[in-house]
Amino acid sequence: MTSNTQRRAAFLDEIGVGPLWVRRDATPGEAVHPKGRVADDIEPMAAAFDAASVVPEHAVPADAFVPLHAPNTPNADEVAHMDWTALKASVAGCTKCRLCHGRTQTVFGVGDEKAKWLFVGEGPGRNEDMRGEPFVGQAGKLLDNMLLAMGLRRGENAYIANIVKCRPTDDNGRDRPPALDEAAACLPYLQRQIALIQPSVIVALGKTAALSLLGLDPETPVSKLRGSVHRYADRPLIVTYHPAYLLRNMADKRKAWADLCLAMAIYAGAD
Repeated sequence: MTSNTQRRAAFLDEIGVGPLWVRRDATPGEAVHPKGRVADDIEPMAAAFDAASVVPEHAVPADAFVPLHAPNTPNADEVAHMDWTALKASVAGCTKCRLCHGRTQTVFGVGDEKAKWLFVGEGPGRNEDMRGEPFVGQAGKLLDNMLLAMGLRRGENAYIANIVKCRPTDDNGRDRPPALDEAAACLPYLQRQIALIQPSVIVALGKTAALSLLGLDPETPVSKLRGSVHRYADRPLIVTYHPAYLLRNMADKRKAWADLCLAMAIYAGAD
């Protein structure tokens, strides 16, 4: 047994999950529900997540968006033909929407650029804006625990990105979800990341990521999207709760683990 396997097994044993459950006969597009020992032990898994308070989300004022004149900003077709170097440079200098005014730096994404797993959140928060890396606060610690329980690590066969690359804030400087036009302005960058990575499974973390990728009505609740296998760019996409939401709603952590079990089953069937 390798040292990584030993660490993974020890972690799972400590939190009471035991061997990970996967369906070897699962195929992409088939809804799979966890059962057996992993399903029974979801609660101990959820209890292992660290709880912490986070800044509540606030709606963006309807008149807050001010379009920018950015003649040197590449269009979607140009972005679709960029390599990694050009894409990173384009994101770093992007002025497509008003979020560029308040950022410390852009948050491009982090991880294995040939990863089989892609995790997509909504946008950078204060910590991410300072560090230039997604999910580095308390929600990031929870996401790292979720990855570890799946046998993954940040940067090893996993890539983490967001719908928008700049931190969205309200008039009081507090974190908020990105507005629809902000998400639309940034989406070509994420689409190109997906095309370059070619992941086997995409996990949408939260409402903003799910609705932006699937092009659904903004009022669609995450609860309506969970438990099914969706498709994006001809790849299976699983919807679960955002880690920041889970820190505020601990009872839903067992549901998030069920979502990850579904994602692992789909991944096993895709191999």
